[in-house]
Formats: sequence, structure tokens, C-alpha cells
Amino acid sequence: MWIVFAQSMVITLSHELTVNSNKTIDGRGAQVHITGAQITLQGVRHVIIHNVHIHHSVPHAGGMIRDSKHHYGRRTQSDGDGISILSSSNVWIDHVSMSSCADGLIDVVSGSTAITVSNSHFTKHDHVMLFGASNTEEQDRMMQVTVAFNHFGKGLVQRMPAAASASSTW
Repeated sequence: MWIVFAQSMVITLSHELTVNSNKTIDGRGAQVHITGAQITLQGVRHVIIHNVHIHHSVPHAGGMIRDSKHHYGRRTQSDGDGISILSSSNVWIDHVSMSSCADGLIDVVSGSTAITVSNSHFTKHDHVMLFGASNTEEQDRMMQVTVAFNHFGKGLVQRMPAAASASSTW
């Protein structure tokens, strides 16, 4: 499914947005801002997030979340990442602008692999990118992440990026 936007807009999420496999979120041709809560990719494949602005994501309480047409699942509290990628593969984050989220701008953990972050702009944040939760996480040892042609702008502090047990190219 290819999600496009007919006009510029600000989308204020009241709960995390859980994205399923085989989705493209494409903001080309519009100014699309996503605020309020994080975008979560968990256990998915083949997802592209392109040309959107993600900022001011904050933690939200969990609850029953629909993750497919026929399944509801209980989610714990989200931590306020901009984009959280867990146990996923073949994900491309491209031409995305990110700033001012409560936790990390992009966290890639839980054995995710074949992740690319390219041509994106990061500003005004403490924890920019985290690849792998810790050096002791066995599932993160095979993680492969490519970070290419990004701009790390003003107001950044750390994790540009930080890689624990991951094979990364930048």
C-alpha cells in the first residue's frame, strides 16, 4: 500500500502509529508533519518512510492496538521515539526530517536488519540514532544498518549514531 498526501498537513497522533508490512508513507509534493506520538515498525518487512517531518513525539500509555484487519494486541507504553524499529527488515527511511522527540529519533533494536537511513536531516535532539539495545543482545549481533548522505545539524548531543553489536556502514 502506498500512502500519499494530496496536500500539506500536520498529523497529530494521540497514540503510536503501528505500521504493517509492505507500506510506503510518501510525503513527496506536500509538507507533512507527524507529531504527538511515535511511529512503530514491529515485526514488519518492506516499509518505506519518505519525505515527512517527524517531531515532538512523546510517550503514550499502552492499550489494545489493532495491528491488522483481524488482530488486536496489547501494547505497553511507547517511549517517545520518532521512529522505533523492532524485529523488522528491509526498511528504508529516506528524506525524513526529525527533531525534538522525547527519546531517540530513530531506534533500531530486537534483531532488525537490512535497515537504511539516507538523505535525512536531524536537529535539536539528545539521542539521535540507536542501533542495538546493548552489547549483550544476541539478536542484534546480525543487524545490518546503512546510514548514508544524512545531515546531522545543530543542537544534537549524542548517538550520531550509536551501534551496539551491529554491523553498520556510514
